Amino acid sequence: MLKNVQAELNRFGKYVIQQSRSNLSKTNKNDTKAGYDSLKYDLNVSPNSFGLEFLMENYLVFQDRGVKGTKSGKSLDNFSYKKSSNLVGVEYHTGTFKKWAKRKGVQFRNKKGRYVTHEQTGYMLANLIKRRGIKPSMFFTKPFNKAFERLDKDIVKAFRLDVEALLLTTTKDNLNNGN
Repeated sequence: MLKNVQAELNRFGKYVIQQSRSNLSKTNKNDTKAGYDSLKYDLNVSPNSFGLEFLMENYLVFQDRGVKGTKSGKSLDNFSYKKSSNLVGVEYHTGTFKKWAKRKGVQFRNKKGRYVTHEQTGYMLANLIKRRGIKPSMFFTKPFNKAFERLDKDIVKAFRLDVEALLLTTTKDNLNNGN
C-alpha cells in the first residue's frame, strides 16, 4: 500500500550501507572483508508498520563508536576496557591480533632489537589496545546521520504521494460503482 514510503526507506538503507562500506575501505578498516560483507539492512514491511534494521558484525560497533582504554582514549558510547578486562586472554584463545600481524607483516622487536614472534606481537597489540583503546571512526554514524537528516522530508513527501494515490484509487472505485 505505501510503496513510495517503502521505496524511500530502501533508498535510505542502501545509501547508509554503501557509504559505510566506502568509509570502511577508505580508512583501511576493511582488512578481511568480513565486516564489509556483514554490513546489511533489513526492511520489514507489514500492513500497519515498517521496521528498518541495520546489521553488522559486533566488533564494527566498537570500530564505529570507539572504546576508551585503561590509560587513554575516547568512546562516543562510554565503551571502555576495564583494568580487569581480559583482552590478552581473548588473544590467547582466538589469536586475532596474531593473525592480523601476520597478514599485515607487522612484527615488533624486543629490547635486544630482535624480532619477536607473531604470537608475541599479538599479545603486545592486545595490551596496547587495552591501554590506548580504539579511536572512534564513525564509518557508520556519519552516513547514517547525514541520510537521517534528509529522511524526514523525503518520508513525508513519499507518504503524501501514497495517500494521494490511495485517494485517487478510492475516488475512481466509487465513481465506477456509481456511489
